[in-house]
Amino acid sequence: MSILVTGATGSIGSAVIERLAAEGAPVRALTRAPGKYKAPAGVQSVAGDMTDIPSMRAALQGVDTLFLLNAVVPDELTQALATLGLAREAGIQRIVYLSVLNGDRFTDVPHFTVKYAVERAIEQFDLPATVLRPSYFMQNDANIKDVIAQHGVYPMALGKVGVSMVDTRDIADVAAASLLRRSRASGALPREVIELVGPDAITGEGAAAIWSEALGRPVAYGGDDLDAAEANIARQQPSWAAYDLRLMLARFHADGMLAKPAANGIMTSVLGRAPRSYRDFVRETVASMTTT
Repeated sequence: MSILVTGATGSIGSAVIERLAAEGAPVRALTRAPGKYKAPAGVQSVAGDMTDIPSMRAALQGVDTLFLLNAVVPDELTQALATLGLAREAGIQRIVYLSVLNGDRFTDVPHFTVKYAVERAIEQFDLPATVLRPSYFMQNDANIKDVIAQHGVYPMALGKVGVSMVDTRDIADVAAASLLRRSRASGALPREVIELVGPDAITGEGAAAIWSEALGRPVAYGGDDLDAAEANIARQQPSWAAYDLRLMLARFHADGMLAKPAANGIMTSVLGRAPRSYRDFVRETVASMTTT
């Protein structure tokens, strides 16, 4: 029996696979094009597309543990629920699902509501699963590092309440630990929810100050203009995705994306260390820019 990792070619899925392989776990990486996928030593690549049911039935054969990660796409809900249903049919009793923090509250944000609907299915069918709820990824800001460095502006409209950003490396560490714990257990473990957050609530102005400190020159916050934010995102992503993210940023402005009091302690317990900070992420990012 083995662990099937969906989203295998993405940043989190690939990092989870690397950690599982390092532990000697039997891993299958789900990919649309196995011939093009460079799997780590000991990892088996399997063909599968979550919109192609026969391929998923085949991919789930001989699997006892599933890491379910869905890309933010228009048919994300169909993909997630279909894969979850097929896992139930296959009798899989060990599941780790990558959801999102505040999915139960941000009901007007499409990709949040999708993930919470999957959580509700997990709960309704009493599936033995670990549900991971990550906050906003620190690594999202790596995509805007050149804008920050070249123009002296932090452009992400985070607002003034604060976002408990999480490092994707911490997400992968917790996901791999959860998968290994379930995979190695003698039977199905109880359902649980783990919120994945960083140690600090970062505002737009706070992020600009941290970048300014790391770069050694002034960085201003670009402000809370959601029209401008949506237009900027739409230059790189489809209009539906840009609007989805605009709605997310609007909720950041109103409510923030804040860790619950116990979340950092739980993260520290699972990781065996404190979660990485946004300041450390920025310092590492700036250091990599100066060496490339």
